Amino acid sequence: MPQVTDVTEDGPAGELPRFAELVLDLTERIPPGRVMTYGDVAEYLGQGGPRQVGRVMALYGGPVPWWRVIRADGRLLPGHEQRALARYRAEGTPLRERTDPPRVDLRRARWDGRPTSAKPPHGRE
Repeated sequence: MPQVTDVTEDGPAGELPRFAELVLDLTERIPPGRVMTYGDVAEYLGQGGPRQVGRVMALYGGPVPWWRVIRADGRLLPGHEQRALARYRAEGTPLRERTDPPRVDLRRARWDGRPTSAKPPHGRE
């Protein structure tokens, strides 16, 4: 799990805030080829909101599969479009290729957090 080096208002140096731990843990559980929006993550956790989840991902999300937590419109993260697109294609994440740039097809790629919905899209194994 990522660690912080400064003292935070939520705990001593070297410890992540509890909300950050929850966000990062959930992000690690999103199956390859699937995504959750920032709002989906907050709703699943029952706390915070899309902006708070985005802040956690911006500060601490590097070591986890950050490309699996996306904007509600499916657009790729500004400044990371090419890296994210390569990951989506490698994982078989459903994309809307006709848009420029491509977007994640949320209708097909969205994960609801249940283990039974972890099966990759289109029957990929």
